[in-house]
Amino acid sequence: MSAWDEIFRSGAFPLEEPDRALGQLCALFNGRGFRRICDLGCGTGRNSVPLARNGFETHGIDLSAEGLGRSSRRARDAGLEFVLVRGDMRGIPHANSSFDAVICIYAIYHGTLRDIEVTVSEIGRVLRAGGLAYVTFQTLRSHKYGQGREIEADTFVQDFDPDCPQESGIPHHFSSEGEVRQIMKAFSVMELELEEFRTDDGVMHSHWQVLAEKR
Repeated sequence: MSAWDEIFRSGAFPLEEPDRALGQLCALFNGRGFRRICDLGCGTGRNSVPLARNGFETHGIDLSAEGLGRSSRRARDAGLEFVLVRGDMRGIPHANSSFDAVICIYAIYHGTLRDIEVTVSEIGRVLRAGGLAYVTFQTLRSHKYGQGREIEADTFVQDFDPDCPQESGIPHHFSSEGEVRQIMKAFSVMELELEEFRTDDGVMHSHWQVLAEKR
């Protein structure tokens, strides 16, 4: 059983509502006539369901069998169908040029810089020419930055995470704007925006939101 299986089983993962950017993304994808969308690191399906509801052929990929099971139940409860595959985002189990768009929201930074670079390369491989990638990265301003052991530059592991104990031992990588642009250098970056908000207890959440087109 993976750490993510335990996170999803325990109910400790706090994100169950669709991402706030999803409405705009669906409008953009519809405007471009996109059909096949990949939700990479789909978790419990919070973004896969609205994608399918908007008429897209949706493919969810996640490492966690528990997350995929919850995605399946969520789809069934909504009267929707989409494809779910268990797989590692560093080796996406789909052929070249399979998708019109790939979204990877609050997922790619759970690893080392090399893990992220490999995943972005995989996103490029499975996108068709002119396809879009929407990816979020953690910034150096995130409340988790500097917490735990630094296993490489700007990558930290907490042996015990008091905010989410089930995430203990999972690496988190944090990126500057320059690093994000370097990671995405094979794409044409259309938008790179800073998203920040504080929860009621004052905790800062800080992410780079990147929309990029495959050349």
